[in-house]
Amino acid sequence: MPLQGVCWFFCCRQGFSLLGRDYGEKEEEESFELRNKEDLTPNGRWLLREVRGSWVKQRRYWFVLSQDSLDYYSGAEKGARRLGTLVLTNLCSVIWPNKQTYKETYWSITVYGRKHCYRLYTRHFNEAVHWACAIQKIIDTKSPVETPTQLLIRDIEENKFNPEVVEHIYEHNTILKYTQGPLYAPLLPFPYGSIEHTGYGSVREEAVRIFNCLQQLESVREPVPIIQGVLQTCLDLRPLRDEVYCQLVKQTSYTPSPYTAAHLRYWQLLTCMSCTFLPGPTVLKYLRFHLKIQSQSPESEMDNYASFISEALDKTKCRECVPSWEEIQMLMSRQEMLCTVHYPGPGSCQLYISSHTTANEVVRRMQEKLGLQDSKNTFALYEQNALWEQPVAGSALIADVLTRFKITNKESESKSQWKLCFKLYCLLDADNISVDSIEYFFLFEQCHDMVVRGQLPACEEDLQALAALRLQCLMGDFSTHVPCPPLDELYPGRMLETQVLVSLSSPQAMPPCKGAAQGCPTMQRFPTGLLAGTLWSHTATAAHKQKVEQDIRLRSRLKEEAAAVMASILERWKGLAGYNRRDSMAAYLAIARQWSGFGCTLYEVDFYISSSGSFSQKLWLGVAATSVSLYKQGESEALESFPYGQICSYGVSDSNTFKITAGDRDLLFETNKLTEIMQLMNAYFNAIHRQRGKGEDPDITITESTEMSFRHLAPTPTPTLLELPSHPV
Repeated sequence: MPLQGVCWFFCCRQGFSLLGRDYGEKEEEESFELRNKEDLTPNGRWLLREVRGSWVKQRRYWFVLSQDSLDYYSGAEKGARRLGTLVLTNLCSVIWPNKQTYKETYWSITVYGRKHCYRLYTRHFNEAVHWACAIQKIIDTKSPVETPTQLLIRDIEENKFNPEVVEHIYEHNTILKYTQGPLYAPLLPFPYGSIEHTGYGSVREEAVRIFNCLQQLESVREPVPIIQGVLQTCLDLRPLRDEVYCQLVKQTSYTPSPYTAAHLRYWQLLTCMSCTFLPGPTVLKYLRFHLKIQSQSPESEMDNYASFISEALDKTKCRECVPSWEEIQMLMSRQEMLCTVHYPGPGSCQLYISSHTTANEVVRRMQEKLGLQDSKNTFALYEQNALWEQPVAGSALIADVLTRFKITNKESESKSQWKLCFKLYCLLDADNISVDSIEYFFLFEQCHDMVVRGQLPACEEDLQALAALRLQCLMGDFSTHVPCPPLDELYPGRMLETQVLVSLSSPQAMPPCKGAAQGCPTMQRFPTGLLAGTLWSHTATAAHKQKVEQDIRLRSRLKEEAAAVMASILERWKGLAGYNRRDSMAAYLAIARQWSGFGCTLYEVDFYISSSGSFSQKLWLGVAATSVSLYKQGESEALESFPYGQICSYGVSDSNTFKITAGDRDLLFETNKLTEIMQLMNAYFNAIHRQRGKGEDPDITITESTEMSFRHLAPTPTPTLLELPSHPV
């Protein structure tokens, strides 16, 4: 005799606590019986259910789980009155027990249905898990629920080549057409229940709210905030994207006044959606069919928007950021945005970009604009402010980058404003750059950036000579009437601080009394006894006073040292009278080229000396065109270099560790620049392979085994990494 229902019975056990469960108290295993719904006995089990509108928050009921529903009764006896039913479909959802919802003595599970939500409580964690698991298994056996809109979309797809049938479908189904009334349920199916996202209700609730926002577009004076809000909701709640597309198709179908400004607001939002998110395959077909119908009408604004949206859907990738206010305004009028791209020195270019323009496209257009198409070196865009810079991945959308800038710049001070900068990326051929080209100026400016950041090892005399040549290049011959740039724009501030700290740490720089006090056993002992608080307070005050005095002395010495260095630089500048700009740049680069690592990019890393990682040393990792080298910070000679031909593989071993295998050695580097190092090494190897493909000698030998290792390891970093394309521009 087949079972008419599957019943799970159990009740709360006594004496269970969270502390006992977490710290080893043995818990009695629960067993559950499969019973007929009619086979109810007094030996069944109970659950507590939350009751609203009553001073008793939880009441005990007899629960029965069948293949179709979750029911509860007044008691366990046969013939007990059924008090409620929650019908189970595949849209129902179960919230499992967790520590966040644990309330002193009860574990809870929540079951969401179409009309009801049951919050159930038990004292035992295992019991709650068993209930949740059993209910979820029933839900998983249910067939997918299809809404009327889904069924009609399928009918339209099947009959899209029969205009009369399609017309009949639209004529007799108002759910597909424009309406001024509210929407009481989503057009697409969504699970019942809440979502784990701050500030939002359930997806079903948000879908209904969004339709209300769409209708407000018809009457508001400024539509951008509503459009931006809808896009932000779709960015946060991915399942809503198809729903919003269906709502917009509905509101742009069979409109009573299709040519009014109010109606065009729907098309403008649809335009913004098409440049921000792609719908799923089924909704995309439905949307394209809708656009095709609109484009068949006489030329109008609707037809122009439909054509624009159709083209956008072929290019759109999911955005990382919601379009900015300015971008939305441009999209509403189907225009492109102006983007300012800076390059080394005071120069900049303005380019028109769309929502789909990538960093690679901007780099290519900048090369054409500046006449750098034939350069053997490669270029990239950088996100840059006064304190920081990082390369932009070639596939990144410039619209997303600019939106991040607008958000960050509003929250920060003017000195740290972000901007886009076009710069040299891979220096593959530094010797054959024409001195008359803008590329030579790029090389000079980027070399100077390294000097100021302290990333070009040089002696004090060379650093002052470089600063003087920089002044001669920028300002011409020395003159007392021309204001000089500040020292930190000419000379590495880190070098200046190091010199002062070394001088202050010498025995002559430390006052004898304070030096003795630091080594005095009495001062090092923690005071005890009746006057302990007073003695400790006096000691802390003295230590604070000593630190303040040291800071004052440090600042004073820094000012003195800076004045002395600046005076020396000015004297050297006077001796450069007659040097023109080209001569100054050539002399500057001649000094910089004396460093064997000229042209490499330095990254600060912690290098693990032993394979076990028991000891580490802070070094510079230099990535160049032919090798990777290790430098002690401030020293010009490499501790060790690894030509690319000797490197078997490289990649990311964990969240902050970069690994290079050279021969039988594994080199581990801890750094926060994993993405940048990976991108740059990939770019250099891609450039080497291109040179080999053109029959050029790349001055490097890559063995077959090495080439295979890079092909398999290098292109597959952790998902958090971004790689430049195989053909960097």
